[in-house]
Amino acid sequence: MRAQLARLDAVIIQAVIAGALSFSHLHDLAEAARQGGWKAWAYPISVDLLLVAAWRRMREQQRAGQPSGGPRLWFLVALAASLGANVATAGLLDLDHVPAWLRVVVAGWPAVAFFGGTLLAHAPHPQETPVPASSTKGPDEEPHSASGAVEMPDRNMISAPSTGPDSGPASEDTTADPVTAPVAPAPTPVPAVALPPALVERVRALAAEHHTATGHPADPDAVRTRLGLPPSMTASVAAHL
Repeated sequence: MRAQLARLDAVIIQAVIAGALSFSHLHDLAEAARQGGWKAWAYPISVDLLLVAAWRRMREQQRAGQPSGGPRLWFLVALAASLGANVATAGLLDLDHVPAWLRVVVAGWPAVAFFGGTLLAHAPHPQETPVPASSTKGPDEEPHSASGAVEMPDRNMISAPSTGPDSGPASEDTTADPVTAPVAPAPTPVPAVALPPALVERVRALAAEHHTATGHPADPDAVRTRLGLPPSMTASVAAHL
């Protein structure tokens, strides 16, 4: 426990020192770029807030398995602004004569930070995967079947009479009446449709040809198929064979 607290204290102290130095460098650079007064103090806050917001959103999207290209881009932009201010105030840049392009970059930073912060704030948050209802079931609950139907006991088991020694006279007759299954009605025969004389001759010719080739009577359905007639005409073809 003490080792963890010692490591945590070291991380916090290091973060405070780094944040204070970066804050000071950004303030000095903004002041050298003619952004004096309260504006020089607002620049470091803007850079650090964008850096932290982009980092948090990037981590959230990575945990959710979503692409984090947008937050990573704004994290790199804020990191470049912070790192650039640290390097610029290291004696490599004359803060008394700041180049015009650097003054333009510092002056345009608020618009860039506002745009990036708005995109990060209004981006859709990653949705958590809903927990299935079956996983929230208690340990004593029994799983239900997939169709949700309740199994009923067999009807024969319910209606079976008792055959024990204590049963009365009513238990002597153990033969149950058989259950009569409903009989499906017979299909209504389709009346034959009269065929034209030419078609009748064609039917008889095909039947004679089949009988000559095979020695067996022609099948009405086969003849109807060869003539290209619908299935409803089978009875009409059979009537002329």
